[in-house]
Amino acid sequence: MSKVSLYLDEDVRVLLAEVLRNRGYEASHVLEVGKCGKSDEEQLAYAIRHKMAILTHNIRDYRILSRTYKAQGKNHFGIIVTDQLPFSELLKRTLKFFSLNSKDSIKNRLIWLQDYK
Repeated sequence: MSKVSLYLDEDVRVLLAEVLRNRGYEASHVLEVGKCGKSDEEQLAYAIRHKMAILTHNIRDYRILSRTYKAQGKNHFGIIVTDQLPFSELLKRTLKFFSLNSKDSIKNRLIWLQDYK
């Protein structure tokens, strides 16, 4: 089972990527890879090039992107959306998400992190 690699959008705290890496997960943040200020489409394209799922608080725009990709038959490695949460709760849900999913199980899916309470 191939582990999920996670790319964090600008609106997610960079600390999450650091903590996840310290726990053995593959995670990077927009700030760390010099992609600040890029459009949502560009961020998703970057994630796809690097075979990563993207985690964002930008629910509305990424729901639209997910639908567009599906309608066009385009692939992605997962779009994970969440509302703004205290850091400890975001970390807890993200860790639960990692423990229950593989790269293949989330391919082309829009996932609600609220489902991992």
